Amino acid sequence: MSETTQDGGVAVTAPPSPDDGLTPAELAAKYGLAVSGARPGLVEYVRQLWGRRHFILAFSQAKLTAQYSQAKLGQLWQVATPLLNALVYFLIFGLILKADRGMSREVYIPFLVTGVFVFTFTQSSVMAGVRAISGNLGLVRALHFPRASLPISFSLQQLQQLLFSMIVLFVVAIGFGSYPRLSWLLIVPVLALQFLFNTGLALVMARLGSKTPDLAQLMPFVMRTWMYASGVMFSIPVMLKEHPAWIADILQWNPAAIYMDLMRFALIDGYGSENLPPHVWAVALGWAVLVALGGFVYFWKAEERYGRG
Repeated sequence: MSETTQDGGVAVTAPPSPDDGLTPAELAAKYGLAVSGARPGLVEYVRQLWGRRHFILAFSQAKLTAQYSQAKLGQLWQVATPLLNALVYFLIFGLILKADRGMSREVYIPFLVTGVFVFTFTQSSVMAGVRAISGNLGLVRALHFPRASLPISFSLQQLQQLLFSMIVLFVVAIGFGSYPRLSWLLIVPVLALQFLFNTGLALVMARLGSKTPDLAQLMPFVMRTWMYASGVMFSIPVMLKEHPAWIADILQWNPAAIYMDLMRFALIDGYGSENLPPHVWAVALGWAVLVALGGFVYFWKAEERYGRG
């Protein structure tokens, strides 16, 4: 298009753009543009996670190796820390407060050590989940990958750490008269269910912690309360037999107590099924599926907000 100017020259003007009048959303749709870091569909998100499975495993192993790299005893602290905790609890609760009532010494010490190791698995997964996003903002902002990889990787790290500790747990159990038997095979499904539960909880805490960093300061108090309410150091039915039955029922049905009791039942000869609540395996499976699926969906819904702001 052209027109004559006052001095007799000819000015050429550009023709109107076909994009004139289009909104940003319409322009993006026209040229196939998408929001950077937009949340994919749930099925696609799962597919992306599966594609990052090697990264998840390698990242968890690297974190596990680096965890005690500055300590002289190195990876031995993976076992020494829960053992020292168990020793402290035995001195206070076993010897002074007599929390071992109803159990012989051969049962109570493996009972206590198993409880400490198993609860530490959940506790560490939760605490790592709180910082999974907020503590790795550089990685989150620099690379594009499904953010659920981080809390899942941290939960896997804690599972690997527990597997190292299980060697000591076996030694303790055998040392106090609980020798290997068929029930020890139950350890595998117990750990699998607890890992699913821990991962779902880590995903929930990762989303909450990504926007509320102060949650990391609050969670140790929450976890300590949960530990005391889960029967790590004592038998819930025995200690609460003089209280209303519903209190013991609530404490026994909580997932931390469920997974600890199942592990004790599998490992310890003198810890029979009478110490377990009814339908315990169904409850363990229910907690694992509910928290794992619910936590995954809850985390996925905020996928595009992680690392922003």
